[in-house]
Amino acid sequence: MNIKTECIGTTLVVKLAGEIDHHSAPELKEEADRAISMRNIVNLVLDFDGVTFMDSSGIGVIIGRYKQIQARGGKVMIIRVKPQVDKVLEVSGLKKIMDCSH
Repeated sequence: MNIKTECIGTTLVVKLAGEIDHHSAPELKEEADRAISMRNIVNLVLDFDGVTFMDSSGIGVIIGRYKQIQARGGKVMIIRVKPQVDKVLEVSGLKKIMDCSH
């Protein structure tokens, strides 16, 4: 898993590549949490352009960050989702609670 973060004002953009699974999910959680707390982040954009696979561990990380951002009055967006990962977002119900785009 490759994780790159960029802050634009109060928005954190997290660019991801690789697989989000039980091995990589803790690293993603730590990176996002650190940036959110240190930089007073309100909105979160998860760029899934390079994500080839995601399991339930990834869903858990996304829901956790969603709750954090909601508590701050912000929004979470998932962008550039590949079809194989889009199906996981659909089945999990994440697409009903946040913006997800291809």
